[in-house]
Amino acid sequence: MPLLNEHYRKLPGQYLFPEIERRVNERLAADADLAPRLIRAGIGDVTEPLPPACVQALHDAAEEMARRESFRGYGPSSGHLFVREAIVAGEYAGLGIEASELFLSDGSKGDAGHALEVFAAGNRVGIADPVYPVYVDTNVLAGRTGGLASNGLFDGLAPLAATESNGFVPDLPSQPLDLVYLCFPNNPTGAMIDRAGLERWVRWALDHDAVILYDGAYADYVSDPDLPRTIYEIPDARRCAMEFRSLSKSAGFTGLRCGWTVCPRELEGRLPDGTRTAVHPMWSRRWATRSNGVSWPVQRAAAAAYSDSGREQVRSLIDLYRGNARILREGSLAAGLRVWGGVHAPYVWIACPEGLTSWGFFDRLLEEAAVVVTPGCGFGPGGEGYVRISGFNSRENVEAIVERLGELLGTSAATAAERAC
Repeated sequence: MPLLNEHYRKLPGQYLFPEIERRVNERLAADADLAPRLIRAGIGDVTEPLPPACVQALHDAAEEMARRESFRGYGPSSGHLFVREAIVAGEYAGLGIEASELFLSDGSKGDAGHALEVFAAGNRVGIADPVYPVYVDTNVLAGRTGGLASNGLFDGLAPLAATESNGFVPDLPSQPLDLVYLCFPNNPTGAMIDRAGLERWVRWALDHDAVILYDGAYADYVSDPDLPRTIYEIPDARRCAMEFRSLSKSAGFTGLRCGWTVCPRELEGRLPDGTRTAVHPMWSRRWATRSNGVSWPVQRAAAAAYSDSGREQVRSLIDLYRGNARILREGSLAAGLRVWGGVHAPYVWIACPEGLTSWGFFDRLLEEAAVVVTPGCGFGPGGEGYVRISGFNSRENVEAIVERLGELLGTSAATAAERAC
């Protein structure tokens, strides 16, 4: 009988979002009247249709696949060149990033774990707390950690505290680390790092021979031109960072699946004998071995997102969701809650009312307001005492959430909605 990967048993219970769904279904079974009023604002899934330019590209690609003369089979494992060139022109113009340094995938969530395949198991890994659970869980499943300690953290991972006092932007590590995950705009807190702050992180990585695994999945929500949309805006970041990006939350590709990783040629690691070597050839080999690439219709749709019409349509989607986040932020403030995020990110991060835990506030919102949020404790022990509300929703639902928060917390619903809108 084959041995199983025992590291799976280290993870407590289910992944965060299936656990939320289980609790919601349990509540719906107990109260049938809840279903018509239920508003889901927990999982960060988009709600609006794909941009028309992307839809047309999908139709065109399907027609191409139906004709022998235009049929497409296997493509390059890293993606077709015209798609990668469109992304480089749209996201990295003037930053020295080349199409050959960009690798298409089914999204940044998978890439955050795939990156571990080219780095040895003995590396010291720093992860913010609270944090997107995938960074922690993939390290656990890969056998890079010990068990779950009494403080709610996994032995072998170095927690980087993201708190109210530092604006939910972790301070530079006080201990030597080899890999550090950073995510800005941040999931779950909605915090955004400024240019000087990111420069400090890049300088730290260069000084300590560390690599930053930078998740920029929400980069398109940055509206201030003085804030960095990519880590490669920082000089010399090519020498110390891989970047994960996605079309999920910008062009609405959560159901279509397309993202990419940038692995610059200057990025280096160390072999067991001490020899320094480039990461790019290993990452390239990883893709050639593991993947046959993103499907042709999806790649056509991805390229269309960077056409003139596509970019305009994507911007409209982002404006809608960013507007939703603003309404949630201002409505929560009007309801008397302490709030972060909701400016350069589609999420608002809310401190629970006094006396309530994350799951306690989750349950109260579900039972009394018929609103589903995400409990902050699901993002690590540092998230206890907070909840995350997603701006990925219809405007009607977002305005209803604000009204219900006002009613639940004793603030005039009209006042909360008026202040928010």
